[in-house]
Amino acid sequence: MMSSTPAEAGTPKKRDSFAPRYPRLSRRAQTELLSSIVARSQHVAGSSLPPVVVFDLDGTLMDNRPRSIAILREVAASWEARHPDVARRLSSITPDALTYLVGDSLRRLGVTAEELVIEAEAYWRTKFFRDDHLVHDIAINGAVEFARDCYAAGATLVYLTGRDLPLMGTGTFKSIRDLGFPIGVAGTQVILKPNADMADEAFKRLVAPELLRIGRVIAAFDNEPGNCNAFREAYPDCASVLVDTQHMPGAPPLADGVPVILEFSR
Repeated sequence: MMSSTPAEAGTPKKRDSFAPRYPRLSRRAQTELLSSIVARSQHVAGSSLPPVVVFDLDGTLMDNRPRSIAILREVAASWEARHPDVARRLSSITPDALTYLVGDSLRRLGVTAEELVIEAEAYWRTKFFRDDHLVHDIAINGAVEFARDCYAAGATLVYLTGRDLPLMGTGTFKSIRDLGFPIGVAGTQVILKPNADMADEAFKRLVAPELLRIGRVIAAFDNEPGNCNAFREAYPDCASVLVDTQHMPGAPPLADGVPVILEFSR
């Protein structure tokens, strides 16, 4: 099982890449886009409306696949006596083998018995959306540095996540802090869903207009096309950026003009 000790803030870690789903910016264009957002933070920092940069967490600033790996290896350990061959395959699962849906990942791995898929999915669900296992998440490449640069330039950082406050609030605050993102200081906010039952896109569409109370949204990053579209609609002048990691099946088409990146390296 993966270590439960958080990585030292800002320390690069080896990670598997995500297969592209959309045409991504070239490395040069990605650098220009991210640098322009930092520069725009500096340009408007002294205006009456402070600049705001909005970040989703899972699949955007953070790679949560190690969280799933840790949970599925717990499942594998519980299967060692009953299903040793299946347990052996599951215990060797790697991040690049994971798809958005756990059941699909298991079937790709050769776990085809439906009762085992159902059992693993149920266990995963009880652990994935809880505080304790958030410690396994790692930062997307370049994300910590980019967030810090935006903050240092004068932007207010808003972490707008589909995680809910009752079940994931404590672990979320701790994870953001331990990975090295700015938090707990003036100019940072964490906004979570009031409960787990609320749909993520509906929540973010509801919250988006309220961010005008904080300042002028100049950029928003998310891994879900629907959320990127919502921010483009709410703030036409905002750089709404898709982080092309994984997103839910059946996501709406990405709106024209939304740039796509894999990570935050410059």
